[in-house]
Amino acid sequence: MGILGDVVARAATGFSNVAGTLAQRKTNGASVLGTLAFPFLPFFLKNNPLPSGYPWGTLTDWDNNPYVHYPNTGVIRTFDFTVSRGIIAPDGYERPVLLVNDAFPGPLIEANWGDKIIVNVYNNITGPEEGTAIHWHGLLQLGTPWEDGSPGISQCPIAPGKTLTYEFIADLFGTTWYHSHYSAQYAGGVVGPLIVHGPTQQKYDIDVGPIMLSDWHHESYFDLIAKMLAPGGSFIVPSDNNLINGKMNFDCSTVTPGDATPCNSYAGISKFNFQTGKTHRLRLINSGADGIQRFSIDQHTMTVIANDFTPIEPYDTTVVTLGVGQRTDVIVTANAGGSESAFWIRSNISSCSVSRQPIAVAALYYDGADTTKPPTSSPWDIPDPHTCANDDLEITKPLFPMAVPEPTFTQTMDFELFTNSSNITLWKFNGVSMRANYNQPMLVQANEGNFTFPEERNVLNFYTNSSVRIVVNNKSPGSHPMHLHGHNPYILHEGAGDWDGGIVRPNNPLRRDVQLVRPKGHLVLQFDANPGVWGFHCHIAWHASGGFFASFVVQPDEVVKMRLPHTVEDTCDAWDAWTARNVAEQIDSGT
Repeated sequence: MGILGDVVARAATGFSNVAGTLAQRKTNGASVLGTLAFPFLPFFLKNNPLPSGYPWGTLTDWDNNPYVHYPNTGVIRTFDFTVSRGIIAPDGYERPVLLVNDAFPGPLIEANWGDKIIVNVYNNITGPEEGTAIHWHGLLQLGTPWEDGSPGISQCPIAPGKTLTYEFIADLFGTTWYHSHYSAQYAGGVVGPLIVHGPTQQKYDIDVGPIMLSDWHHESYFDLIAKMLAPGGSFIVPSDNNLINGKMNFDCSTVTPGDATPCNSYAGISKFNFQTGKTHRLRLINSGADGIQRFSIDQHTMTVIANDFTPIEPYDTTVVTLGVGQRTDVIVTANAGGSESAFWIRSNISSCSVSRQPIAVAALYYDGADTTKPPTSSPWDIPDPHTCANDDLEITKPLFPMAVPEPTFTQTMDFELFTNSSNITLWKFNGVSMRANYNQPMLVQANEGNFTFPEERNVLNFYTNSSVRIVVNNKSPGSHPMHLHGHNPYILHEGAGDWDGGIVRPNNPLRRDVQLVRPKGHLVLQFDANPGVWGFHCHIAWHASGGFFASFVVQPDEVVKMRLPHTVEDTCDAWDAWTARNVAEQIDSGT
């Protein structure tokens, strides 16, 4: 049959059963994401009325600079999160996981542009205990870099049994997610969607909400890292399955002989309702550990309206490519058949990533369809181009145009794999394999006026520079989603080989916080200074764990002037006290 044929045959289990024989509580805990019970958005906001009219007033997505002008609604959205261990079977293979409020994926955070979001995070991880920290991906944290959620960079981890209250403004609008930034902990389940409603000139009738796409591993993140970073280990960490909103079937006959783990081949898949003739907004999120996702809907053309937190001029496509951490908003009209029609939604892990079962499906039902029957639709003919890249920068034009300024400083950063003297393979980024110190967050150190960091922290100080250009050169044979915290940078160029100095649309380049750099290729980005200490890293969980991480000190004179809240010191005091009595098993970079 061959490798590809074997994978397709195993994936057929996902097509043969849509109802599932496991209860939702068994597969996904307290989450209802991926079920027909999940409501259209806005949901939370309906139950917490806003002032009359749009809270963002006259601000728009096409003639307003979102980095300078954003509303202050005066509305506070408060959430209580408990991170704890649990046992679930998202694809039928039962395994220990980490959950947020006993749910995978975690609860939806929903707010309006300009709202204050308060999240009380309680660390209830026991048996064994671990620290944790939550990163609010893509938000700028203007004036609040200590809320970024990166342990060893912006905070100490939250000690077991302790609570940290995060407070920040929803300073950009669109689709994003939150996830643990403690080691590769988010690959174990600490993820959830974060939606910020804002202005849009695109017309649609229904907001379907988040569609989280994630590769899935049957081993714990800790065990996978231990193998990867053992002498002679490998950074090739194949996933066991692929999930849509935390659900997919799995062929249990492929489980290793002797593995007594409970496994059910018919766990059930995600389902979606469309209203016939109506236009729907889908918020796609790659919340996986490694895999590049290629998302499509049989017989439906999608119109792309935003990448990450940037509304763009609409364009049509039949497939959306998403690296880890990337988001794309699309609108889709339910006009491919009558009201009784049903179609497959598909997300396949690209050949640029490694997965034992790369195919995920969900069922899309028009309002008159029988939701107990599987669709019979056929996929688009959209071969994988094997470029391992996002859509051409020429077609991704932000609605609000911003010309890239002349940089005040340019930094070139190469990365590559290397093997150290202990025969452990690591990543070297700008010549250093990073390792964090959980007890000494770099933002706290910088705020105290100390900018002398050990080499292994991999810190670059950009001093008073107002606009910094970064040229990333990929010396490896794989693709990497590069993520910059605290900024929504200009993406100036990407491609094979070395950069030739060109800029794609210098009067209005794409802006997004994650961009794929292709194998043996380059990526050029630029950011306008946001004072703080910010991570810049590959968003493949295993690569960041292996040292593929750097931190930027931006506007240090302003960092020294910041008044860090007492919660920063209290969190570090609690962590120091816990580590004085316990050993924190930091087997990787830590973040």
